[in-house]
Amino acid sequence: MPALDARRRRHRRRRGPAPLRRGPAVASPLPAAARAGAVHDGGQLVGAASSAPTSSSPPACSRHRPPRGCRSARPPPPSASDPAGDTKSVGLLEKYPAITTGFFFFMWYFLNVIFNILNKKIYNYFPYPYFVSVIHLLVGVVYCLISWAVGLPKRAPINSTLLKLLFPVALCHALGHVTSNVSFATVAVSFAHTIKALEPFFNAAATQFVLGQTVPLSLWLSLAPVVLGVSMASLTELSFNWKGFINAMISNISFTYRSIYSKKAMTDMDSTNVYAYISIIALIVCIPPAVIIEGPQLMQYGLNDAIAKVGMTKFVSDLFLVGLFYHLYNQLATNTLERVAPLTHAVGNVLKRVFVIGFSIIIFGNKITTQTGIGTVVAIAGVATYSYIKAKIEEEKRVKLL
Repeated sequence: MPALDARRRRHRRRRGPAPLRRGPAVASPLPAAARAGAVHDGGQLVGAASSAPTSSSPPACSRHRPPRGCRSARPPPPSASDPAGDTKSVGLLEKYPAITTGFFFFMWYFLNVIFNILNKKIYNYFPYPYFVSVIHLLVGVVYCLISWAVGLPKRAPINSTLLKLLFPVALCHALGHVTSNVSFATVAVSFAHTIKALEPFFNAAATQFVLGQTVPLSLWLSLAPVVLGVSMASLTELSFNWKGFINAMISNISFTYRSIYSKKAMTDMDSTNVYAYISIIALIVCIPPAVIIEGPQLMQYGLNDAIAKVGMTKFVSDLFLVGLFYHLYNQLATNTLERVAPLTHAVGNVLKRVFVIGFSIIIFGNKITTQTGIGTVVAIAGVATYSYIKAKIEEEKRVKLL
């Protein structure tokens, strides 16, 4: 006990004079183990000691050196993360998430429209779609490498098994990308996107006959206006040629198989890393055809003609910007579609195509016949109907699984 008295005297000297007591000290009725069992929970001191009867003696944590966190019996004010607090500090974007989603949609559409317009302008003075396709992918790959270098995002590891899974996806991505650009280079942007509106038809056909999954009759019926509209637009389109039409159709088939292989290549990677690896593989696949098909012409007169028409600075900056816009709009599309429901996703895709067709007609002043205009509207309306029905079916399946 002398040692305990000495510790008490040293403690009183450090804390100052002891407070006056109104009565004699009374020993706590709780055992030592119970007094030591008090814990903090949400800023409140609770535990065995909190249920002790009131006595004239001060609390245990004031008679000895208080443990860390037991300096005062008064609970701290509720924090922003405390569910017991009445107020919670939230930012404007957290309070109104629709603002963020709307911004993503706007940037997705804006970048997509700018890409299509700039891409077509490049083809007007530099008609080499294989080389331009390589530039699109090259700028995107450089962007991904820089992002990995700074850790935004952190690069996901890859092995031979993942490469085998991603290679078919990247191959279809490369083929679809190149054939799309060949189509854009040879026909009007509005007409190329009208043909590409047939992509849902190829998706349904692949689902039915390749994957062996039954496609509801309502989906097949909704595709009839799409086929009819594209046929009407093709018959009287002023910029129609078979090269542009066939390449757009090959692009539809390629992107359909890309979707099929993507489902088989589901990995634990995030979408940003998956798209980065696909872009790298697609770039490697696209370089040999570009060198073989367009290389001799580029070296002989293609590059010199383009530089003579617009100058070196504009030529290089146009190629860099179109590649950057291509990568960013694809990345924004992924980020946007991850934030919304399937039905909103479907409507967003249809509206994007409407925006691109409308702005391309305005910017380039493309003359279209009445039949082409009606066919385009019918095709887009069919795509909208198909997307709506498909999204509703997917939502019903999801609800049944819950």
